[in-house]
Amino acid sequence: MSGVTVEKFTGPASLLQGLKRLRERGITPRGLLFLALSPDGAIHIAVPEDPEQVTSIKIGEKLALVWPLEGRYFHFDNIHRLPGDFVLYNGDRRLKDPGDAPEVAQLVASFVKGSSAKNVLFGCTAHQPGSWLVENKTVVALHEHGVCEVVPVAQGLFARRVMDHRLFFLPFARLASTGRVDGWGPVFDSPLGNVLLLERRVLADRLVLSCEHGLVEVDVSQVPRVVETARATTNGSMAVVGRIDGGSFAVTSGTPQPWGLDEMRPALLVGGAGAQLADLGRALATRKE
Repeated sequence: MSGVTVEKFTGPASLLQGLKRLRERGITPRGLLFLALSPDGAIHIAVPEDPEQVTSIKIGEKLALVWPLEGRYFHFDNIHRLPGDFVLYNGDRRLKDPGDAPEVAQLVASFVKGSSAKNVLFGCTAHQPGSWLVENKTVVALHEHGVCEVVPVAQGLFARRVMDHRLFFLPFARLASTGRVDGWGPVFDSPLGNVLLLERRVLADRLVLSCEHGLVEVDVSQVPRVVETARATTNGSMAVVGRIDGGSFAVTSGTPQPWGLDEMRPALLVGGAGAQLADLGRALATRKE
């Protein structure tokens, strides 16, 4: 895309007015490229310089963008509207430090709702993963309960655990009836070692697990029954963060650690129309990792 501009807001009240102005300029959730907080609590939103690109940019393309500012920022990965009054957000574990991340997430979720969307995904940045579930004024740090990189589907929430080879699931029905977030159960065992990264959204009932020894794609359409549909062996330094519907995979790279992918970089788009995981595996095999 031609360029990225960053809007700065001093706090949640300023953000609320700023989001209204962005909407008046034609910015939709698709056009929110990055969302970050600085240590002083200021809120930073990156949008396209060219308003005409708002409707054309795809999720995979957003994941390949580079954050344009130097300095210390704590980034959101995504924000999801869930059933009831729940809002889920994933991002830098240090988002808790400025103190207003839950309110920011709720304001952006309201902006997303105004466009009849369910979520917004942001560009790919390096950080220690954190996940939070918000209901009105109640905020639960899910990573303190052992799960991170939480991905919603209609029936509930998927997540991984650090230093674990399994995919976990929490049904919305259990969350709604008990209000507890400690009922996660394993639904799939990776054959390729610890899960280092989860794809940031489910697309066509498929989710890619990036593991120590490669990539595993699973079908989640019959959760809690989850079945493998494809795999590709790699050295663990490449991971799928997203994909374009019917097209390329957004592939990040970094240093594989038993707990996750360290020093994660902006994604590259790999593959073309109709690309499958086997095609991705062959393409990655030809690259210098």
